[in-house]
Amino acid sequence: MPSSEPFSEEVLDVASKLVGECRAAGVTVGCAESCTGGLVSGAITAIPGSSSALRGGVVSYAISVKHEVLGVPQDILDAPGIGAVSSECAAAMAEGARRVLSCDVAVSITGIAGPGGAEPGKPVGTVWMGLATDKGTKTFPNLFSGDRAEVRQQAVYRALGLLRDGVAEIRPRTA
Repeated sequence: MPSSEPFSEEVLDVASKLVGECRAAGVTVGCAESCTGGLVSGAITAIPGSSSALRGGVVSYAISVKHEVLGVPQDILDAPGIGAVSSECAAAMAEGARRVLSCDVAVSITGIAGPGGAEPGKPVGTVWMGLATDKGTKTFPNLFSGDRAEVRQQAVYRALGLLRDGVAEIRPRTA
């Protein structure tokens, strides 16, 4: 793998496995990213042949993009204690990405990478992820440690793993 890529070997390895599994199964993936700012899509596209696996990604950093592009209901975004960093938002983002990108599996990432932005009950490192397939939508809470770059890299690694899980859910992995 080229050393100029901004990703660890671990991230590139899981991205490579994802692309191979997608290609073998004829499955496409997509991403809705907030705090990772497109890094999940970037990790996938660092892999040669990824165009057969990745349909695209939506960087929905702004609340308005979450609502207007991905279809996250405004009442979720405005609700005290719920908002953009929540299970509800992650689910809606993943479903929206699957819909607008016309992909088989979509992952979403929404969280607080830091160093600021913590809210009551949502410390820096809180990252919600969603996974949408034709079998349904699941959400996953994460609490990553470290600085902003470390939180984002951990989130990328976890999101790629979730995409692999989603691909396996609709097309079981072979050895």
